[in-house]
Amino acid sequence: MAEDTNGTTPKPARKRPVPQAPIKDGPGSAGVTVLAAEPATDHVAGTSAAPGNATQSIKDGAAKLARQATDKARDYVAEGKTRAGGALDEMSRLMGDAADTVDEKIGAQYGQYARSAAEGISGFSESLKAKEIEDLMADATAFVRKSPAVAIGIAAALGFVVARLVKAGLDAADSAADGDGPPPSSTI
Repeated sequence: MAEDTNGTTPKPARKRPVPQAPIKDGPGSAGVTVLAAEPATDHVAGTSAAPGNATQSIKDGAAKLARQATDKARDYVAEGKTRAGGALDEMSRLMGDAADTVDEKIGAQYGQYARSAAEGISGFSESLKAKEIEDLMADATAFVRKSPAVAIGIAAALGFVVARLVKAGLDAADSAADGDGPPPSSTI
């Protein structure tokens, strides 16, 4: 071996073994046999799991989950729409009933305000019931785009109310679990 310029002998390079294809005997074979690869199969479902099929399978699964989530959300929105319509109808009825009391105690002019409010609530309830879910979503989106500050304020107020309701429910559950009832009422 030849010496390097600094006086050391270089080490010979290691040779890596090269995989050999099996040799097939016979004319026209060129000495090489090409083995056909079988597609991998999914042991659970027994379906082909080639890269293209796996990707398609994942896409199909995601699309199915998205459809299920959309259907579930539509069901919740439809149920919420029905409940909101019923609650608005009840509020309108209570406002109409209260208008008579307002007439007696404060005056007919203020009772008319209560009746107008009841009619407005009733009209809103009817329009809510008549609209399709897609229309409601489009209206909500348009409202948020038109006045985002008001939408954020409404969301914050609703969040506060929900938090207070949850806290009140948790406090009531803790009281019931402790065996404590509501504080005794005193009459004066």
